[in-house]
Amino acid sequence: MSYATPAALVTRMVDAGAYKMQLSTRDTLLRAFMGAAILTLGAAFAVTVSTQTGQPLLGALLFPIGFVLLYLLGYDLLTGVFTLAPLAVLDKRPGASVGAMFRNWGLVFLGNFGGAILVAVLMAVYFTYGFSADPSPVGLAIGEIGHGRTVGYADHGAAGMLTLFIRGVLCNWMVSTAVILAMVTESVPGKVIAMWLPISLFFYMGFEHSIVNMFLFPSGLLLGADFTIMDYLIWNEIPTVIGNLVGGLLLAGLPLYLTYGRTATRRVKAPRLRTTAGKSTAPSPAAVEVERTPEPAGVS
Repeated sequence: MSYATPAALVTRMVDAGAYKMQLSTRDTLLRAFMGAAILTLGAAFAVTVSTQTGQPLLGALLFPIGFVLLYLLGYDLLTGVFTLAPLAVLDKRPGASVGAMFRNWGLVFLGNFGGAILVAVLMAVYFTYGFSADPSPVGLAIGEIGHGRTVGYADHGAAGMLTLFIRGVLCNWMVSTAVILAMVTESVPGKVIAMWLPISLFFYMGFEHSIVNMFLFPSGLLLGADFTIMDYLIWNEIPTVIGNLVGGLLLAGLPLYLTYGRTATRRVKAPRLRTTAGKSTAPSPAAVEVERTPEPAGVS
């Protein structure tokens, strides 16, 4: 099948969410660790390209390389399971419970954090010749990102916190859309193209991705940027995680599930029929109820 209709796509989403909750602790942690490691290495690459060329758009166009690699290998990100796991719970799949969902989220968070921290340390060594020299221009750019996206939000108080949260919502709207679109086809080129578009958008717009930030901000701290761990947690990571959850679930997963996974029926008011004797009669209930059918493939 080269293209899955939206109704078939929702079934794949629910299947994926249920499957991820059945994985062992070892497999969940390992897949999350590697997923974050590959993604954040791609983020380091994108920042390097943007800094060395002075073209942020080029960095955004290349950033999806990491995302594509990790999803083709079947690894996991917290942003993706935020969207898929709740759908399996809503669909009442066997083994898909609220407890299993929170277990999955917690393990993926830990695995992602470990993978991101590993890359942060490795890249800090790379940018400083093993901490024996000042950070390279790319290292300085990463440090500035950390400063601007923590202290920069704090300078605006509540308005800054709201902006941070909204950027987290918008980010996972796009990232989870990429996760979903990866299931729309069995073709590798098709998957790559489908994922590439929303990921480039989120990166260029400067939206907040909790897993990318697990790399950028610890890297900034290791490279001597002017913010603290508490700045990072309060003025970035925690609000970003919450925003990612809201955006992925409410704007990416639920709309598709509610309209294609639980397709409703509608009732239409049929005209009363006149018999030969001049009396009117109502049609049978079967004639009144009309079921909405899935849209044909290719209709958006």
